[in-house]
Amino acid sequence: MTATIGEAPTLVRGADALLVNLAALGEETAAAILPTVAAARDGGRPWVLDPAVVGPTPVRTPLARNLVRHHPGAIRGNASEIRALAGADGGARGADTTCSSRAVIDDAARLAHDARCVVVVSGELDVITDGHRVIGSTGGDARLTQVTGTGCLLSALVTAFITVATPLDAALTAVALMSSAAEDAARKSAGPGSFKVELLDALDRIGPAHLEVSTRWCSG
Repeated sequence: MTATIGEAPTLVRGADALLVNLAALGEETAAAILPTVAAARDGGRPWVLDPAVVGPTPVRTPLARNLVRHHPGAIRGNASEIRALAGADGGARGADTTCSSRAVIDDAARLAHDARCVVVVSGELDVITDGHRVIGSTGGDARLTQVTGTGCLLSALVTAFITVATPLDAALTAVALMSSAAEDAARKSAGPGSFKVELLDALDRIGPAHLEVSTRWCSG
């Protein structure tokens, strides 16, 4: 509802959780983030970081690395963003990743361990790690990469679930929900435009019983 320093820290006190998404970062937004995170933490509210476009950018990259020190419950990004946040060269091209989630598993695990949080890496294989365990999901559909905002949507789902579950369970549930919805939407859509609408409808239709039989996990 707001990204201003005069309102955001106050508004977050009425929320159950906070999602910090760096996708549309301006000077006023950047100034408001740390006070808003502090207000959320002071109120005992969990928060999630989406380090959008971290890597090739000179402002949001150091900002995101500083935010990690404030202990988010979870971090959700693509492979390039997670690699850059872990201190390596992510090689991102704008908001698009140039490496696979499988290639950054060690980076994600190290980041999760050092930040004491859960890290979710979106990709052909969705990777979830708490720094000790690494879990992968092979579900979903390739059209998720053809529609803008699906990564942001996954971050929002993680944030919603983190209000009622541990960060790891929240991340696993969010990934399962998104993957199952994407598969359902792909069966009903003719292209990226209709897929976007069908994805929202599919998210509304899915229940716990459907997730139990549709999600495919691998662990290591």
